[in-house]
Amino acid sequence: MEVILLEKIRNLGNLGDKVTVAGGYGRNFLIPTGKAVPATKANLADFEVRRAEFEKLSADNLVQAHARQEKLATLSIVISARAADDKLYGSIGPKEVADAVTKLGVQLCKSEVRMPLGQIRVAGEHMVGLQLHSDVAFSVAVKVVAEEQ
Repeated sequence: MEVILLEKIRNLGNLGDKVTVAGGYGRNFLIPTGKAVPATKANLADFEVRRAEFEKLSADNLVQAHARQEKLATLSIVISARAADDKLYGSIGPKEVADAVTKLGVQLCKSEVRMPLGQIRVAGEHMVGLQLHSDVAFSVAVKVVAEEQ
């Protein structure tokens, strides 16, 4: 399936690129989320007319992502969880990290949290990756402390 990208997508292409993707990926993710449109002649012509609008939107999103990155760099993220001898009952995943950051005043979605080593299962300080934009990725320290009972 051929689609026209309406924004830069990591490992796929840039704004305006015409790419071939698997049918399910295009129909079930890219098109419904507004990240792409089917590559028809009408859509190609419409995209060329609206290219400046899409580029401005993309630039605005990048500026917002950099502003959020600056705010996140100043935060001290601490999550308390039930634990025994520094081993957690359960684990800390992307949702818990996103909720902790949002409580500190910076909006963060769980889909923006990257944990390549898996969920956190022990208390201590851990580095967690954040990807706010396809061009803005960095790591923050998350301190997991044992909850006092």
